[in-house]
Amino acid sequence: AGLLLAVAAGGRGAAGDPESPPGSRFVCTSLPLDAAGAGCPLPPVPMQGGALSPEEELKATVLQLRETVLQQKETIGSQREAIRELTGKLSRCESADGKSDTGTWKKELGRGKDTMGDLPRDPAQVIDQLSRTMQTLKDRLESLEHQLRANVSYAALPNDLREMLQRRLGDLERQLLSKVAELEDEKSLLHNETSAHRHRTETALNALLERVSELEKGNSAFKSPDEFKVSLPLRTNYLYGKVKKTLPELYAFTVCLWLRSSASPGIGTPFSYAVPGQANEIVLIEWGNNPIELLINDKVAQLPLFISDGKWHHVCITWTTRDGMWEAFQDGEKLGTGENLAPWHPIKPGGVLILGQEQDTVGGRFDATQAFVGEMSQFNIWDRVLKAEDIMNIANCSTNMPGNIIPWVDNNVDVFGGATKWPVETCEERLLDL
Repeated sequence: AGLLLAVAAGGRGAAGDPESPPGSRFVCTSLPLDAAGAGCPLPPVPMQGGALSPEEELKATVLQLRETVLQQKETIGSQREAIRELTGKLSRCESADGKSDTGTWKKELGRGKDTMGDLPRDPAQVIDQLSRTMQTLKDRLESLEHQLRANVSYAALPNDLREMLQRRLGDLERQLLSKVAELEDEKSLLHNETSAHRHRTETALNALLERVSELEKGNSAFKSPDEFKVSLPLRTNYLYGKVKKTLPELYAFTVCLWLRSSASPGIGTPFSYAVPGQANEIVLIEWGNNPIELLINDKVAQLPLFISDGKWHHVCITWTTRDGMWEAFQDGEKLGTGENLAPWHPIKPGGVLILGQEQDTVGGRFDATQAFVGEMSQFNIWDRVLKAEDIMNIANCSTNMPGNIIPWVDNNVDVFGGATKWPVETCEERLLDL
């Protein structure tokens, strides 16, 4: 819109106005063109040093408010750029974490300095920086509202200007709250990714530490895998050992073991083998005042063994399905033999072999009165009948012959309920205990 300058008398010696009084001056006021053309009278102009009229004060306030709004708009624009840069960096962090391992994460975050346009190298610093950015946006919004309240009273503004300012402030507030919510979500995602990565790292380290501890313990506890014993000190239904391997189908076998017990009455059950449908497939038991018994497929043979004197004894039992022949050896000497013990019955495969308890069901239902009390070692099983001289050589420590079906090794025997493994005395020390 064009403007005309209306000139009021005011300066001495003005060109074209010789009648101007001395000491006067000119004051210029902007008027719309149509007002000047209609001969609108000039508004009263306040003298220099006088108070502004309410209308001019309102105009000055509106101009100042517009400048403030423009400044805040520029500030918000710069903050939007910063938010876009942060969002882009967060997206790169997510893609980098999905594509590579920890080394790539560090490489991606370590390309630049910790500036507004680059993410910090430490994920914790990323979270702190996002928190500071959100707080800055909130503070600037509050500052904008405070400045508007301090500079002008909404009631004094025209209705259309007041509504426009309110709409503008509402839009700005919604935009800022939306960005704050997005940053909160990004912060949460980044924190979750960092926590998951830390959890995976800690899990891997713990597994390695446990493995190292097991190896150290194994090296310090037993000089070799078979130099240990299982200790079952109480007559309960929850102390026992379990052999991890099972038996194949057998038509003959030899079982040998060292044991020491002084329990009375009866040493209990040194071992039992149960299969589905037959809990007493193979059992060696001394129960109450009865002699030691060997059970095959729930058939019974009494053995002439005497081993409840609290000393180490070497015991071997042989059996073959042909005519049900059996032999019993104590400390290398054959003390008994017999036949017709479950003849022509093959030992069923896939059962559970328990040390120290008699099974009423496969792997369970132990009876405390039948539990073995004492120590045992060198429990081995072969799939054939060993010769008498082989059994003597094992008993007098002149040979070491692990079982070809069940060998006595540390990682093949688990203990439960308070049963323990200890380094065993040497074979020669056990001989001296006889």
